[in-house]
Amino acid sequence: MKAALLLRERLVLASDTFAELVVWRVPHPISGSVHSFKYRLALVVEERCVLRYDNEAGRGDHRHVGADEQPVAFTSIDELLAAFWLDVAAWRKPE
Repeated sequence: MKAALLLRERLVLASDTFAELVVWRVPHPISGSVHSFKYRLALVVEERCVLRYDNEAGRGDHRHVGADEQPVAFTSIDELLAAFWLDVAAWRKPE
């Protein structure tokens, strides 16, 4: 089985803000992950990535919030997307 693209979207949220969502089903878990998905969920503001969830090889499931990196507990793609959108809402919430 080859990798299968499940989701590829770029959603414009404002004139200077977009979200890019990319999810692949892979034949074997990526090094550091225990599931069969490869993903990148990113929020870009003024041409700078301010929030990103990914599972690059060897580093497992994690998110970047600004310069900070934190592990993420992966349960499902739906739960991962929900967590990402909650973080996006928090990021965009006026203070």
